[in-house]
Amino acid sequence: MEELWPTPSARVCELIRALAERMLPLSDDTVDMLWQASQGGVRQQEYVEDPVLAEADRRLNKTNTTHWLFANLNRPGRRVQLTRDPELLIYARDLVLRGLNTDELASWRSAQQAWWERWIRACFTVTEDLDELRELVEVSGNSMTTYVDDLIAAVGTYVDEVRSDLGLGAHAERHATVQLLLEGSRMSRARAEEQLGYSLGGHHTAAIVWVEAEEAAHLLERAAEHVMRACGATRRLTLVTSTAALWLWMPVSAIPAAATIDEVLKETPGVRTTLGRPARDVEGFRSSHLDAAAAQRLLARMRSPRTAVRYEDVHLVDLLTADLGQADQFVSTTLGELATADPVLRHTVSTFLNVGFNVSHTAEKLFAHRNTIDRRLARARALLPRPLEQDAVSVAAALMLVELRQDREQGS
Repeated sequence: MEELWPTPSARVCELIRALAERMLPLSDDTVDMLWQASQGGVRQQEYVEDPVLAEADRRLNKTNTTHWLFANLNRPGRRVQLTRDPELLIYARDLVLRGLNTDELASWRSAQQAWWERWIRACFTVTEDLDELRELVEVSGNSMTTYVDDLIAAVGTYVDEVRSDLGLGAHAERHATVQLLLEGSRMSRARAEEQLGYSLGGHHTAAIVWVEAEEAAHLLERAAEHVMRACGATRRLTLVTSTAALWLWMPVSAIPAAATIDEVLKETPGVRTTLGRPARDVEGFRSSHLDAAAAQRLLARMRSPRTAVRYEDVHLVDLLTADLGQADQFVSTTLGELATADPVLRHTVSTFLNVGFNVSHTAEKLFAHRNTIDRRLARARALLPRPLEQDAVSVAAALMLVELRQDREQGS
């Protein structure tokens, strides 16, 4: 491999190894810092707004930085040799499948700058000798900059390979058509239906099906079929949007409870889904998908591991959690002492609200005696700051917020 700068002195090699050892393994704070920096440099908002793509970018940031540190343990300050890393291949495939281009890789420069600033601060802690420091900074800078240059070039090569291997002519046309519809652009319905092989008339329910672990990606298609059947659909439009995600549209006007979707997805462990509200015609095609995407972002924002979520169940929570600090205040103000009470009480109240304030139906749902439900509701009412019936919508939203937060805590 071509060496582009002089071999560092033995002393600087020793300093680089010491720094690399100190920084390995990368802390979660460091990984978050690099990811935030890269997201700030993103030109195409799809990478910021799509949790699947954003998480893939986060993993790749961690992988790339870790590889650079390990390389500098073995060959301090030298040009880092690239391997045909599966993460890079997945990243390239996702770029192609989403119709994005390699201009997006400019965001890696932002992550590089953030990492360089942290590395420089560390350099000043290992030596006070100005000559050593000068060589350390120069050699490190050459190694880091060349490494990122080589990574970007490699992804560009992989993108070309993926496009050649997949032959994405029809897929690219369908993706472009969907994007135009989602952006609200005017286009011929007949032309769009021809490109998609899917009627845009009538009702539509959109879903996003995804995995967070690449090893479960082979289950995506089977899970999509389960979701379709559970929704009572016999056909669907499916768009492969990344290695780890599918977008679906089904011509149905109603969808089952989230618990029903949860049940069918037990056959495909590791797969998750969000569903939009059913809506009609071209605008419904668009709005239902935007709902599903908003529900997916909500789960990412709350770090909830919940498997299946319908946007109609969480739309108010989605609005409330734009600012998590205000969301916590909303929970405290709305639920009072119920927020931290026995989870059984909260679940009882939530079920009571979901069945339309019917105690008998609540008892049936929870397999409990009616008198037991009456007692629980009486205890819950005593803990609420305001009468339940006067604030039912807010209480339901606050209870959902608490559930999602508990999901995150139990999953951590």
